Amino acid sequence: MPENDRALSAAEELALARLALDEGDLGHAAGHVAGALAQAPTLPEVHETLARLAASAGGGVDLFPLHHHAFVGAVVARAHLLAAAGRPAEGLDLLVAATGYAPQTDWAGVPWVTAPELAERLAPEHAARLLMQVCAAVPDPVPRAGRPALAAYLALARNAVTVHPEHGLLLGAASALARRVGEVTLAVRWAARGVRAEPSKMGEVWLGYAYRSAGRTREALAALGRAVGHDPDDLAVYADIAGTLADIGRLDEALDWIDRALARDPTFDCAVHTGHRLRYQRDGDTAHLVALADFVRDHPDDSHEHGDLAESCRGRPWLGQVTPATGPVVDALRRAVTEGSGTAVRLTTPAPPSALRVVAAAAPGLRVDVAEVVGPDPREPRRAGVSTLWHYDGASVTPAVPAPSPAAADRVRQLAHPAWPHPPAAYDAAVGLATLDLPDLLGLLVHPPEPPATAVGRVLGGHDPTLWVRCVQVWACLGLLHHRTDEPWDTSTRRTVLLDLVWGVEDWITEAALFALVTAAWVDPAVRPDVAAVVAERLADARTAARDRPVPIAASLAHLALSTPDLDRETATLARDLIASGPTTVPRPRLARLTRLWQALTRRPT
Repeated sequence: MPENDRALSAAEELALARLALDEGDLGHAAGHVAGALAQAPTLPEVHETLARLAASAGGGVDLFPLHHHAFVGAVVARAHLLAAAGRPAEGLDLLVAATGYAPQTDWAGVPWVTAPELAERLAPEHAARLLMQVCAAVPDPVPRAGRPALAAYLALARNAVTVHPEHGLLLGAASALARRVGEVTLAVRWAARGVRAEPSKMGEVWLGYAYRSAGRTREALAALGRAVGHDPDDLAVYADIAGTLADIGRLDEALDWIDRALARDPTFDCAVHTGHRLRYQRDGDTAHLVALADFVRDHPDDSHEHGDLAESCRGRPWLGQVTPATGPVVDALRRAVTEGSGTAVRLTTPAPPSALRVVAAAAPGLRVDVAEVVGPDPREPRRAGVSTLWHYDGASVTPAVPAPSPAAADRVRQLAHPAWPHPPAAYDAAVGLATLDLPDLLGLLVHPPEPPATAVGRVLGGHDPTLWVRCVQVWACLGLLHHRTDEPWDTSTRRTVLLDLVWGVEDWITEAALFALVTAAWVDPAVRPDVAAVVAERLADARTAARDRPVPIAASLAHLALSTPDLDRETATLARDLIASGPTTVPRPRLARLTRLWQALTRRPT
């Protein structure tokens, strides 16, 4: 039911509806009443006008026919008129359909739905089916802001249970709705009554969920175990038991249940997803998540959507978000931006050129002094013959490539964000940059546009401008993965350019390019050996340089290594050592503030 293109308020729609009624134009009146209902579905004046329309049109149901693309306001109007015509079951079906379309709107909050008489006229099986449809349309649990829109359905459930107090299916469905809207005690009571009245697998599952929401884990596991007894072939219950055990830290027992399910069906999606998530939770080996991503790619028609991969990657460096920049220049810049303090910072090694460019733009009064360089100079490419993006002139640095086109800047401004569900999702999202030319993509790396005029953009620009620059660089490199994808990987332009960036001067761009290569390995198993070798070489090079001087990007490179499919054990050990030995240069109070900021930026709806 696509949204109508009306922009009028409910009051304006009603005024036009009344004018049309006065002129006897019932068709136009119906259209405006439908528009008013879409805007304000519980407003008494809307229902008064609908009743007047019905009286003028012999009931009015035919004024709101159901088409393949029916407007939601017309569907709701037809529902109310069906109820007024003595067909409330049909009307309720339509209201539930409207709830499925827009669950946060209170389509059912009208007297005829909450009246006890309605439950008496509904068959208990019909009531149960409607409640299950509502449950399927809303999150579990429903956020507090969305619960008032479901209050009428909970009232209907109460009335139906009162009329049919021993109907197991109805009690279970009512329990499921009560649990979703925070009425956990009621959910337990209804589900327990349903199991006593009619023992069944679904009844025990509903009871197990209710107990789990109430924090009564032992009783939840017992109920789910009884559900398995009713139907040993329902492997989804095995996954539910495993998830419940994992929630209380009993991972070994949880994985035993997963193994039992997989022994019956190695491709059962719920068990595969849960199993990989729990194994990653147990040992932190990214190989489990890569295997899960491979399964998702190879089984696109799973029975339902799973969030295990995104849940496992959320908040993890490079798996689910860009890592914040580190180093003394970045710390001084953050102080200058948020506290207005700091006029100079003295370095023992040159800062990444991207950091210097952010300082010049965001804190031009901050002076950066560099002592004599010891060890490999980070201003020199790490390999000969690679293309360069920067020109150095003493302590200053300027881009060596032209700025991107305004269209390219707008495109990346729309896409760039510090968080993503998981690497394959980031790759898919970056397809929006596929039509950009190579000069534009390279230009974005050193000429990042201003942040967008959004809440995220304002936070990024106002508290830590380094984050926005890193976001742009990451997404520009992801865009490079979509450049000339018809070319074979080994000789492709995208691989050649990304390797140039990886082995260029030591910079944030190094991290962004390496992340793009790692992402390529996630989505294409054929390139994994090549990417793993590149990552191992680049990390070994960072370790060599770190023996003589600080390498601000070393810890981030190590996190990237641990995110790489098929990484060899020696490099994984080196990565863990680099992370463990990396000093924290941000003072504790400021680190706490940055952590809160980062959590706010990277929080996404689930």
